[in-house]
Amino acid sequence: MRVSPRLLMANPVPVTASSGPGFALLPPLQLYRRLLRAHRKKLPAHMRLLGDEYVKSEFRAHRNIDNPIHIVGFLTEWQIYAQKLEGDTWQGEKLDKAKIDKMSDQQIGQVYELMNAIKNKGGDGSEQ
Repeated sequence: MRVSPRLLMANPVPVTASSGPGFALLPPLQLYRRLLRAHRKKLPAHMRLLGDEYVKSEFRAHRNIDNPIHIVGFLTEWQIYAQKLEGDTWQGEKLDKAKIDKMSDQQIGQVYELMNAIKNKGGDGSEQ
């Protein structure tokens, strides 16, 4: 995610009604720290390890993205996740059918791998 230094130092950027929910969009570094903090406070140890690794790998993979639409979408979805996690509304929630329909085959594969990792770590306590 290539973001200007000005954006990193600025206050949260307002999001327009057409581009997302009615909240201010946090810069990437602040959002990254917020996610890790929420994991530390809200998740049990085994879920936290998996969640932290996933957040780190996703932010690393999107570090050099130049498309502003992709950046806004990426940050918006992670910020929504952080708000749900902090408000304890994430447990038992299912993926939106509309979001699944928009996913590429690669993204669906990633969700499937994540689901399997959660089942393997949560079900029998062993690690792969």
